[in-house]
Amino acid sequence: MKEREVPLVHPGEILLEDWLIPLNISQYALAKAINVPPRRINEIVQGKRGITVDTALRLAAFFGTDAQSWLNLQTHYDAQITEEKIAVALAEIKPFNQASTQTQHLAQ
Repeated sequence: MKEREVPLVHPGEILLEDWLIPLNISQYALAKAINVPPRRINEIVQGKRGITVDTALRLAAFFGTDAQSWLNLQTHYDAQITEEKIAVALAEIKPFNQASTQTQHLAQ
């Protein structure tokens, strides 16, 4: 496994450091404002839970952002974590242009 050049940041840390702390909003206040259980926000901030479509839509409505930005943060994080977990399997996959001569029968 290769060393990461830039530390991977969970979207919950971004929520906390870039939104909650600067705006002086508690996790509890955010949860109540977007009508979700406080535990959900706490688990997101602690990196124990991801941002779902439902939560992204609620965060976007509250902060005046767009849901896709929140989902992109989560998808990027998930992709990086998964890439590390399956790195060996990915390394064994031959790109199509290299494997195509060996697998021509698949196209027929």
